[in-house]
Amino acid sequence: MPTRGVVYVHSSPPAVCPHVEWAIGRVLVTPATLEWSKQSADPTTLRTECTWSGAAGTGSQIAAALKQWPMLRFEVTEEPSPGVDGERIMYVPGRGVFRATMSANGDLVVPEDRLRALLSGNPGAEAIRHSVEKLLGASWDTELEPFRHAGDGAPATWLTQVS
Repeated sequence: MPTRGVVYVHSSPPAVCPHVEWAIGRVLVTPATLEWSKQSADPTTLRTECTWSGAAGTGSQIAAALKQWPMLRFEVTEEPSPGVDGERIMYVPGRGVFRATMSANGDLVVPEDRLRALLSGNPGAEAIRHSVEKLLGASWDTELEPFRHAGDGAPATWLTQVS
């Protein structure tokens, strides 16, 4: 069943930009020519975003292809499709990958077993707050937020996976 999502490359060194396009194009089996703009949060880098459509699981394939360049900052989302949860994947240099299930309205979903594990052992309020922030990827969000705002109003590209 087809689904869709968005790739946000928040920052990339200019020399890596063609490799990002090739990586996305390989996953989607179609050429990816993206519009790049200056990233004001880090003027030595460029940013881009594209909306994609393809088979369920394409978002994780795109993220795996992009993390080959550890200097990138990126996010990949995949909307839920029949029988498949949505997903949000964030990558920050030095921090690595954060991956979470995403609901139809874009909220992160924390599985029941992870909440039960968090509450086991009767932790205090501060420990619960810290654990919930970790489950929600708060430190990734904090690092990416200045790069997200710098992309407001930037052009987006639409890509469709070839079957």
